[in-house]
Amino acid sequence: MCGANQTIVTEFFLTGFQNTQKFRVVLFCLIFLVYMCTFLGNLVIILLVSSNNRLHCPMYLFISNLSLADLIITTSIIPNMLCIIWLDGSSISFAGCLSQLYVFAAVGIAECLLLTSMSYDRYLAICKPLHYSSIMSFKQHVYLVIFSWACAVILPAITISLISVLDFCGSNTIDHFFCDLVPLLELSCSDTSAVEFEIFAQTIPVLIFSFIYIIGTYINIFLVILKIFSTTGRQKTFSTCSSHLTVVSMYYGTMIILYATPNRRQSLKVNKTLSLLYSVATPLLNPIIYSLRNQEIRKSLFVFKKIA
Repeated sequence: MCGANQTIVTEFFLTGFQNTQKFRVVLFCLIFLVYMCTFLGNLVIILLVSSNNRLHCPMYLFISNLSLADLIITTSIIPNMLCIIWLDGSSISFAGCLSQLYVFAAVGIAECLLLTSMSYDRYLAICKPLHYSSIMSFKQHVYLVIFSWACAVILPAITISLISVLDFCGSNTIDHFFCDLVPLLELSCSDTSAVEFEIFAQTIPVLIFSFIYIIGTYINIFLVILKIFSTTGRQKTFSTCSSHLTVVSMYYGTMIILYATPNRRQSLKVNKTLSLLYSVATPLLNPIIYSLRNQEIRKSLFVFKKIA
């Protein structure tokens, strides 16, 4: 509980990137350019998949949902980040802070489950090709997408509801460029153990078990690929899942270090850097990876350019 001489916090001040005044304009322009490239890149992926009948299959529909998730997370964070950079810090209301945290967590869960569904799709396509069409039907794909987004909507709401009843008094300064979980909880003068336990309980099935499942599917995929006699056949088969494996490595590598390691409270600078990679760099790289490594998307993009 807050003491009698302490003021209850109704808004937070985001400090953003400290000691960047000398190259503020350069940083602002760089982040703005990254945001525009990210927005356009992911939007093109969504338009290509939705407009091309050849791409109306589970793998590409999963990719379009990942692009949608990237659009949501960058739009919820980067515009406000640009204000923070330009003004050397910016205030955000308590409700706005919780809303931003909710969107960030929801997109993280959605991407995690979508990547897991994609690994299942690649496993069926490579390890059980004769049964692929019957198992991964359009209806099954829709169920997996709906389940991913439903969990993304419901699970963070539990966390936000627990945070909303915490007391925040004293300092209202968040040393970050958005309302992230760790620096926000450190400002609370209430007992945050219930929130931390709930987050831990969500992290195990959503992040850890999903990651273990993806590793298991790729072990089976690699074993099948090794049984292919021709080098060309092995390369062609591996190319169908190489882009997904690259995105999985970037996503889970960042998220596990950020939220699943025991020393996550030791360095806010590390937290800020990893959050920057996850919320800015990864959404930019995802469409590049899929467009460069995926032949069908490259063909569709070429046709799209000719029509335009």
